[in-house]
Amino acid sequence: MNFTRGALVLEGGGLRGFFTSGVLRFFMDKYLYFSYVIGVSMGACNAANYVSRQPERNRIVNTRYLHDSRYLSYLRLLRGGDLFGMDFIFDTIPNQLVPFDFNTFYSSPVTLYTVATDCHTGEAIYMEKSELGSEYLTFLRASSSLPFIAKPVPFRGKLLMDGGLSDSVPIKKALKDGNEKCVVILTREKGYRKKKIGSVPFITKFVYRHLPGVLNALRNRNEKYNETLEYIEELERQGRVFVIRPPLPIHAKRTERNKDTLFLAYDTGYEEAKSRWKELKEYLGDSYPKCFKVE
Repeated sequence: MNFTRGALVLEGGGLRGFFTSGVLRFFMDKYLYFSYVIGVSMGACNAANYVSRQPERNRIVNTRYLHDSRYLSYLRLLRGGDLFGMDFIFDTIPNQLVPFDFNTFYSSPVTLYTVATDCHTGEAIYMEKSELGSEYLTFLRASSSLPFIAKPVPFRGKLLMDGGLSDSVPIKKALKDGNEKCVVILTREKGYRKKKIGSVPFITKFVYRHLPGVLNALRNRNEKYNETLEYIEELERQGRVFVIRPPLPIHAKRTERNKDTLFLAYDTGYEEAKSRWKELKEYLGDSYPKCFKVE
């Protein structure tokens, strides 16, 4: 299998990530596989299924069990648990119900980074799949553990949470690692910026009083996220990165339970990638293998 030389950078965004799932389905239909992939939260989940070459798995997992209390339960959250059934999602589903192709995943030569956040320092932790081995799903769970609706995940002496707290779109990591071509998949429309928050609410200070890294990340998240988007847009103007983003806002909430809304986000991603295909091939140039039919 020949790989496109360059990086694929995947933003998170909860179930807005169905847009990314659609984009990746189109890429796989075109045999477009990058040699380097880095993802955050839902973007990391999409990345896993991309590397294991299971194009429909992400859509199946996140629609088949939408109304299953093992998947999502407000009652469990009120009782002090996670809103999403993290054991169900990161153990029962991949190992039993919708099997994850671990053999293809681990044998793939693709460099795959997943991003999580250190709850005490607030720093981004980048781990490559070969470093994680059998702990990969634990780290993926940490990357996907959102504040207020999931608990921190113990990992190698640290407590980790949502990678989006520290590095929502890890383009700088991809560039630092020497990738000259970078394709970035965002889940927000062009021009989107996070609104500035006022003082941190008391409940946030109380819940994360013992986790200063989480508290500081939440306090500064909008500013850091907006700076990253501005940086990406400048790189885009310079022709240094290729960005695929929703043409209009994706209305899927982080906890969306309407299948039609999710399927629309998926189809939007597929069609947007299709409409940009010619531009993308021109951007990739010689880094895209010529042994595949590309029309």
